[in-house]
Amino acid sequence: MIRIVIADDHAIVREGLKRIVTSAEDMIVVGEASNGMEVMRQVRESDFDVLVLDLSMPGRSGMELIKLVRCEKPKLRILVLSMHEELQYAVRSIKSGASGYLTKESAPTQLMQVLRKIAAGGAFISTGVAEQLALGSMLGSTSAAHEKLTDREFEVFRLIAIGMSVTDIAGRLNLSAKTISTHKANLMQKMNLQNQSELIRYAIKHGVTEPLEP
Repeated sequence: MIRIVIADDHAIVREGLKRIVTSAEDMIVVGEASNGMEVMRQVRESDFDVLVLDLSMPGRSGMELIKLVRCEKPKLRILVLSMHEELQYAVRSIKSGASGYLTKESAPTQLMQVLRKIAAGGAFISTGVAEQLALGSMLGSTSAAHEKLTDREFEVFRLIAIGMSVTDIAGRLNLSAKTISTHKANLMQKMNLQNQSELIRYAIKHGVTEPLEP
């Protein structure tokens, strides 16, 4: 029996995923989490095989949370299930330690197949993600400016791009406004952007402006 924990801050999404998962005879949902703190509590206190993880949750989230989970339980399998289709999210998730990446537009049958594959020790990445990972490992390869950001800078970048203020981002990520301002200044410098208008135009051009889940 494959034991699964579902982490998403939307109760209706968790309930939908639970129904899909429990329709299979070889899978069971043994826990849920609605934020980063609950994820870590499940990791520390529960025994399970696969964590189905949303990238955008209150508190610790995204790549930072994947790395924290991996530090606590290196052998735990993680499937990122996200609304973000931009390849950079998937590439960063895999590099952080996730075993697979699916968008929420995926069919239930594909979700089941990927869960079984990951639970058995395999991995799942799309062809596009595989190409990006291969290109990134090639000497002399060029990359878009936002691909050079650290995971935290990238997270701040995408939140700024969808219109969140420094104060709002600080509250969402449980960091100080001063820390967020520092990340903003660093990413603007790395990307050679002069102001927020240029940042937003860049984000639109590169498809990093998908709406944040409420």
